[in-house]
Amino acid sequence: MKTTNWAAAAMLVLASASIAVSAPAPAAAPVPATTQDDAMIALATHSGCLTCHSIKSGAPSDQSTKPVGPAWQDVAIKYKGQKDAVHVLTSTVMGGSNPYVSHWKGKVSGLAMPPNAVAISRRDARQLVEWILSLDDRGT
Repeated sequence: MKTTNWAAAAMLVLASASIAVSAPAPAAAPVPATTQDDAMIALATHSGCLTCHSIKSGAPSDQSTKPVGPAWQDVAIKYKGQKDAVHVLTSTVMGGSNPYVSHWKGKVSGLAMPPNAVAISRRDARQLVEWILSLDDRGT
């Protein structure tokens, strides 16, 4: 009797999808801020980031609920001036965060960020993190 390892099959499908999505794009000239904003918002939407995060800081309309993840403007302010911020945050996006060492405790309802390596390539994650860190200067 033949058995199927469904978990292995699912991982193979996810890995194939990740490889197809993360193929390197040709180098492009720097883009104007509004075009870059649109591109980063599209990347974040496609990768599922906006399910838990918002871009702008601000109180939710329902004061009894907290957001799942921190607003990206808050992330930009918290990490402003930290030399390793891009590396640290890219690693968190890819590998997830530790729920026992959350520095957002009490500010968000989520305990930890799940790993996102199946949803976004490291290159795209780094590009998104660099854009997020620019939000404190621009208030986008």
